[in-house]
Amino acid sequence: MHIEPGIVTGAKLVLGYATAAVAGGCALKLAAETVREQGIVSFAVRTVATTVLVFSFFELLPHFRVGVSEVHFILGSTLFLLFGAAPAAFGIALGLLLQGLFFAPADLPQYGMNVTTLLVPLIAIRALAGRIIPRNTAYVDLQYRQALALSTAYQSGIVMWVAFWALYGAGFAAENLTSIASFAASYAVVVVIEPLADLAVLAVAKSMRTVTGDGFVTYRLHNAA
Repeated sequence: MHIEPGIVTGAKLVLGYATAAVAGGCALKLAAETVREQGIVSFAVRTVATTVLVFSFFELLPHFRVGVSEVHFILGSTLFLLFGAAPAAFGIALGLLLQGLFFAPADLPQYGMNVTTLLVPLIAIRALAGRIIPRNTAYVDLQYRQALALSTAYQSGIVMWVAFWALYGAGFAAENLTSIASFAASYAVVVVIEPLADLAVLAVAKSMRTVTGDGFVTYRLHNAA
């Protein structure tokens, strides 16, 4: 999810790097927990997988410039359910960085803001999952309402961060407010589609349990807590 170049400029960019550092610290803490639970090799494999997927999502899936940002199918909740919060967080950060380095260098000054926009909602849905998914339920057995809640929370978090950066950089002028509103409205499509993608991927994972071994996915995908 890209904050368009020119919206936040100059010294204001520092805030994005500060918030990204906080989000990165949380991701490192989650990574340490993941390594203790499933080992460094499992964490590394899942991080590589999510990085490749995120990079592919950015480059191959449809994306449209709307208002102050772009509408992307990030599939953040899908990555979380398959690979866990820490590999998803690292994959998103690395995939975004690779895209900036090789295809969109103009986005690199906004990297801190973009990382914050994608990682903070991911960390939030990890906490939400602990509240709405019973401990005796594996992720492959999620219901639509649970997938919808996770996806809605993730996308809502993205919209709120994008709105914050736009207001922070460009103020409360009518044109800026209109651009923010059009961007937020466009995300209704994503909120509808991504839970369906979650359930489709989980259904495939459930039917391929012998292939998707625990070392290559998060433990909760096939197991109760």
